[in-house]
Amino acid sequence: MPQPGGKIDINTLLRRAGIDDATANAAISIDALMQTWRRRVMRRELGHKALADLNIGIDLAQFDVLVAIEAPAAQFGDSEGETMVATVAERLWIDPSRASRIVSEMVEAGYARRAVSQADARRTIIELTDTGRAVIEAVRAYKFLILGDFLGEWSPEEISTFVPLLRKFGQWPEHLEIGTGKFADDIALLARGIAALREPA
Repeated sequence: MPQPGGKIDINTLLRRAGIDDATANAAISIDALMQTWRRRVMRRELGHKALADLNIGIDLAQFDVLVAIEAPAAQFGDSEGETMVATVAERLWIDPSRASRIVSEMVEAGYARRAVSQADARRTIIELTDTGRAVIEAVRAYKFLILGDFLGEWSPEEISTFVPLLRKFGQWPEHLEIGTGKFADDIALLARGIAALREPA
């Protein structure tokens, strides 16, 4: 728990919570790897390079909108039905006005088009043009060439072990509510430790 000066002994905290040392060390190591990976992913090096090397002339925000219009199930789950600007905003977790602006840019550039809904003639939907689909397919092919080459250096055993474990690990954010409830007392104690350090002497 909090030590003088606000320092927290993580291993002691986890041990008291019933988390063994091996699991605690794994959690600490995974977190360090994820933070490094997150910083690199946020820079989106592969995406930038793909768009530059393919000489497409759009940025990643615009490409993301094209993908949100296509809405592959692997990324967006069950995404059947018509796509509107509000749908794009929801899929990308962006403001509707920003989604509207970028969709307009993609329509102007010929990567997407507006059409009339088959379900409601008063509703405008967004569709990809052949050029928009070609852009997505080219970037996807670029990515899988690079990723496939990298994974080609792995053994079949490594791949067959890694993929299901990564899929399982990807579910860990769903444990957030369970974890915060389970360790509510520990979290409250940590919060009190911070509050105590903020109090004027």
